[in-house]
Amino acid sequence: MINKAKKIMFFSKLGIDLGTSNTLIFAPKKGILINEPSIVVVDKKSKKPLSIGLDATYMIGRTPDELEIINPIKKGVIADYTYCEIMLNYFINKITGKFRLIKPEAIVSVPEKINSAEKRAVIDICVSSGAKTAYVVSESIVSAIGCSIPIASPSGNMIVNIGGGTTEIAVISLGSIIVSESCDISGNNIDDSIIDYLKKIYGLIIGSRTACLIKEKYGSAFYTRKKKFIEVKGRDVFSGLPRSVNVNINDITFAIQDDLTAIIDSIKKVLSVTPPELASDIYDNGIILTGGLSSLNGISKLFTKALQISVSTSSDNSFSTVNGIGTIIENIDYYKKSVLK
Repeated sequence: MINKAKKIMFFSKLGIDLGTSNTLIFAPKKGILINEPSIVVVDKKSKKPLSIGLDATYMIGRTPDELEIINPIKKGVIADYTYCEIMLNYFINKITGKFRLIKPEAIVSVPEKINSAEKRAVIDICVSSGAKTAYVVSESIVSAIGCSIPIASPSGNMIVNIGGGTTEIAVISLGSIIVSESCDISGNNIDDSIIDYLKKIYGLIIGSRTACLIKEKYGSAFYTRKKKFIEVKGRDVFSGLPRSVNVNINDITFAIQDDLTAIIDSIKKVLSVTPPELASDIYDNGIILTGGLSSLNGISKLFTKALQISVSTSSDNSFSTVNGIGTIIENIDYYKKSVLK
């Protein structure tokens, strides 16, 4: 069953990063109070949610037939309105309680390319989940703020946010996005590629959780000369029985190469239509990688080699978006006039 909130706090503002993989909520002077997976476990018959967020994570790949795991956010947008509302309401209740004397303003990051109806859906869900009003802000803008990029500068800066559902690429100057591109390749695609490769080459079926752990612990953008093997457990394709295999870590690198190449190609596409003066700035300033997948071993080195431009990873890459929202909250009057919608 879903746990009830243990502590009640009052906030006039909340920052929300509704991510495909994780939902994060920031509160002024408190920092990040919620960082939980964006998943809901539902009883198929009654349609009642049984577990949400972190508690639901432990049920991935282990649910009986009568239960269903739902991902309310896909590719950075709301895929299931009903369960997204239930999930967000649950997270907000965990920090504010069900009965709110003060309804907070919500500031939510959204992908640059989503349409007006999708933005409206985000605002409506925030309000129905207990917010007084909601503002949406471009994910690329808040990620840049969270990475301490001077977005108001006339100089051109490029940020590449590789999240769980999408990769957001943007060139920013004078507080606005000049050129942008949303690439479907993301951290979840990397997981799928690892799953497909092990099934095809080793005849081993693994779950998404196992694939994600392999990516985080052993994933690399470059091959290694050392022969290193890891034990991977799963189910045999042919017999259906549990078994383990020793997998060369270079196989993991091979499995994800096409995905990394696709992200590089998307960056090249944005650079090819960037105004020359801003392109010159980017060459001088370099490119900033952020998002969960930017932690992949060797990824900035690979991108630097492929693009012939300095590429670096932000120091707080998994939290740049929500930290950027936090900065906006703390300077709300200034940003209301510029980046909030």
